[in-house]
Amino acid sequence: MLRTVSITLQNTDDARPIIEAITEDNPGATVHSYPGIVKIDREGSLTVHRASVETRLGRDWDPQEIHLSLVSMAGNLDEDDDYFRLAWAH
Repeated sequence: MLRTVSITLQNTDDARPIIEAITEDNPGATVHSYPGIVKIDREGSLTVHRASVETRLGRDWDPQEIHLSLVSMAGNLDEDDDYFRLAWAH
């Protein structure tokens, strides 16, 4: 049985391209929109790809920038120059 991971971001202009990239790159993700935040859940893992966010922003993007919009997360974090991934260890 896969466990659910989640990420919650502020609902701001800076975070919306990240949210769009997450929902497109992670089929089956469930998006919960609230007035100030957006929570995204997915079974197994959830990955934010640098290239997907850069396409939406039209500029270079460092995955570390996600921390400026991050409210909370559930899962073990794996960060790299090209992605930000949440998953539970097996």
